[in-house]
Amino acid sequence: MTTGVYLFDLASQHARYLATRQATIAGNVANANTPGYKARDVVPFAQVLARTGLDMSSTSAAHLEAQGNRIPVREGASTGNWEVLESSSAVSLEQEMLKAGTVSREHNLDTAVVKSFHRMLMAAVRSGS
Repeated sequence: MTTGVYLFDLASQHARYLATRQATIAGNVANANTPGYKARDVVPFAQVLARTGLDMSSTSAAHLEAQGNRIPVREGASTGNWEVLESSSAVSLEQEMLKAGTVSREHNLDTAVVKSFHRMLMAAVRSGS
């Protein structure tokens, strides 16, 4: 018996995370000249993913050990939205542009992976496998 492949769900969750991060970056840029405004960012996606409870599974003793490498999750009440962190520094437009570039690259990678997986899935369905 095989288990489900949750790639599309994971890609969707990552896309929502990237949209929230991009909106946070845009807010930082928009408030760059606001006195006393501090730059904000969302928690890393690895922490978001760690909260889902998905664990890596191993089918061989030669696989990497995942149990000791747990990502620590920040404690706090979740409101259903992505958590936003405030930094102690003022807004640096250069850093915000670098973050925006990273978000764009991650989105392009997600899109390419989903397209490739979709093509593989369609090819398998067409061939009857």
